[in-house]
Amino acid sequence: MKVYIATDMEGISGIVHGDQVSPGTAEYADGCAWMVGDVNAAVHGALAAGATEIVVNDSHGSMRNIDPGAIHPKATLISGSPKPLSMMQGIDASFQACILIGYHARAGTEDAILDHTISGSVVRAIRVNGIEMPELGLNAAIAGYYGVPVVLVSGDTAVCRQATEILGKDVVTVAVKEAIGRQAAKLRPLSEAQNLIQAGVKDALNKLVAAKPFKFAAPYRFELDYHISAQADMGAMIPGAKRIGARTLAFTADDYIEGFRSLRAMINIAPAR
Repeated sequence: MKVYIATDMEGISGIVHGDQVSPGTAEYADGCAWMVGDVNAAVHGALAAGATEIVVNDSHGSMRNIDPGAIHPKATLISGSPKPLSMMQGIDASFQACILIGYHARAGTEDAILDHTISGSVVRAIRVNGIEMPELGLNAAIAGYYGVPVVLVSGDTAVCRQATEILGKDVVTVAVKEAIGRQAAKLRPLSEAQNLIQAGVKDALNKLVAAKPFKFAAPYRFELDYHISAQADMGAMIPGAKRIGARTLAFTADDYIEGFRSLRAMINIAPAR
């Protein structure tokens, strides 16, 4: 059984503040240590469920947060950016399951730690076929494109709620913290949180036969709301983009991966507000 693990950072056990996920700050090293702790807990759970190959994609920021010497030796690490599939680089049809570790809620979620969608300085909202999506939904659809189901999501209580709303009641969720504000939370003890991740991954993989890939219906209509109109000025230069509002672009794709890449280009080309 091949298992793919994509890990973000804002939803990692112990993390409540931007300094803990940002290189160059005094607390970043602590955040990285907690991140690899959650990831290794997931690896242990996958191995206990019979995984024979595990790929971990470091998916936060520069995507160079995990020390290759600290990750479980049975896991292969994908590190660095940019990558063609970004947070989902390395996923393909050879995997049986996808696990999302350390995820956060979509931009504008009130009861969430460090809520945003892909780029906090650029993106106000992303909709696919009329449904506003957090990163977990956009990325689950990439896994679903290859026929791979997302079986577990870990993060705060808000992202766990959104995971169930989007992926259905059968997805296993592990809430490692409960937000009090955007940068404050009630935290589970690290050891407890990581034990829950390990147990949750094992449970999710043991129930794999019932898991179904997440897919949108084609064609795929993407809508991107920027924070300011100047950002839409730049994105509108990309072929196929239609401006439907002062700060909103829309386009339609017949292939989800092609559409996702266009979406990322529209985000990356925009200036920070």
